[in-house]
Amino acid sequence: MRLVRTPDGTVTVDPTGRLAGRGAYICRAEACLDKAIAKGALSRALRAPLPADLRASLAGSISSSSTDAEGGPRGQE
Repeated sequence: MRLVRTPDGTVTVDPTGRLAGRGAYICRAEACLDKAIAKGALSRALRAPLPADLRASLAGSISSSSTDAEGGPRGQE
């Protein structure tokens, strides 16, 4: 999954992978998201703080889509 900080400074999920701005990728596992937020890796990669509402929506989308994930670690990116 790709997150992007757009030129106007907003941080959002980029489902197409083509939005302009600084991007960061994270796997679709809840453990990956928790670890990246706890260590500050996403904020550091995007060079912007991760909004609280985006954190909540990411956690919700990952937990609901984890059962739909395609097999293997490569399929979950």
